[in-house]
Amino acid sequence: MARVFGPFVILALVFSVWMATGQSPLQDFCVADLQGQVLVNGFACKNPSSVQANDFYFGGLHMMGNTSNAFGSKVTPVYVTQLPGLNTLGISLARVDFAPWGINPPHTHPRASEIMTILEGNLEVGFITSNPENRHITKTLCKGDVFVFPVNLVHYQRNNGNTNAIAISALSSQNPGVMPVANVLFGSKPEIPTDILARTFQTSDEFICDIQKKF
Repeated sequence: MARVFGPFVILALVFSVWMATGQSPLQDFCVADLQGQVLVNGFACKNPSSVQANDFYFGGLHMMGNTSNAFGSKVTPVYVTQLPGLNTLGISLARVDFAPWGINPPHTHPRASEIMTILEGNLEVGFITSNPENRHITKTLCKGDVFVFPVNLVHYQRNNGNTNAIAISALSSQNPGVMPVANVLFGSKPEIPTDILARTFQTSDEFICDIQKKF
């Protein structure tokens, strides 16, 4: 005897199909209106009739970033705020320059996974898995190598050589966000109470205060 699908089974099937297709574009593009006053999850669309080629263009990624800073690295982002045509597409990228022995300090991208390609030099890269394992997964990469950092996991990169290094990262969000671990903990506004950080790191209030002054 043929099985009869009840209403709940049919509803579940419809819902699963909607979940699989609900993120599909409903128009050719939605160029971000960066000056718009409408608040949505992302940016509202510009009037399609006013869209120009420059809305889909970003130039200058061939130029080296200024690595003259404490970390010896510079990230040049190409997110929706730099390239409005990325709006709703769920992708972005960045160029990362490293001075010799420069680092891109431990950080997370709360809204994106990242895939990095090494264009020049050698990089030590790594990420840490979540509790309770806190496993440190690391590898040294050479020119042409590719490495993936899963969404929202703490990760870092370091130039292991005496020459400059360059990498290109693609990210699975138009606005991946970045949360540098040190800035989040020691540079929040208002500050996290010193005694909380001191107990967290099992050190003195004075030591924490010295670190907070740097952020």
